[in-house]
Amino acid sequence: MADDVILLDVADGIATVTLNRVAAMNALNRAMRARLAEVMRAVDGDDAVRAVILTGAGERAFTAGLDLKELGSEAGALGSANATDPADNPVKAIELCRKPVIGAINGVAITGGFEVALACDVLIASTNARFADTHARVGIVPGWGLSQKLSRMIGISRAKELAFTGNFLDAATAHAWGLVNHVTAPGDLLPLARKLAGDMAGIDPAFLASYKRLIDDGFALSFTEGMAVEAQRSSAANSAVAPEQVEARRAAVQQRGRGQG
Repeated sequence: MADDVILLDVADGIATVTLNRVAAMNALNRAMRARLAEVMRAVDGDDAVRAVILTGAGERAFTAGLDLKELGSEAGALGSANATDPADNPVKAIELCRKPVIGAINGVAITGGFEVALACDVLIASTNARFADTHARVGIVPGWGLSQKLSRMIGISRAKELAFTGNFLDAATAHAWGLVNHVTAPGDLLPLARKLAGDMAGIDPAFLASYKRLIDDGFALSFTEGMAVEAQRSSAANSAVAPEQVEARRAAVQQRGRGQG
């Protein structure tokens, strides 16, 4: 069944979305792209979900990117893959999700798969993870944001090196370059993802959604423009917070901080 290409499990407020075409290294064919977009819209609209983990089945691949066999055999397949409508574009659906999305990169994330990873809010990687931008080698122009996002995350010269060579970036270097937040053993990847997702799920969901939107909106602007957006939204939101609400939350924050010390 087409539904089997994406697995969904929801427990304790955390949705785990798994790309599931192991034999094809989780390559994104048309059915998988459509189903992933559908599932991301579903978890976005599910009030029981407060955080999302996106990963791949197996240990070899997060996703090897667009299914090149399909692209080479079906007319119009590439145009559909680059559609901006979130109904057809899984990357746009991930980006539009109001819940935090943790990318748990369990293996290779290549080209379109790299772009899927970059749509997540936070990336963690197993030691098996490797990233590659092979757009130039395949002769396909990025359509899901890789040419713009990666340079902003790791610097333009590093992004150009990856784009112009198609070489793999290993997990340790990805961590050193600031692409991923944590690198862990394969068996520890999902437990760490669940720990981070659980921490995020403990935040008021409406506040978390607005904070995520503030960060994303500001990141797309110049620093000065982003500061102005923060000032405007901060003033509007904080004026509605009563002092007793701050005091009630302060004790809980202090207690949690002591527990992490």
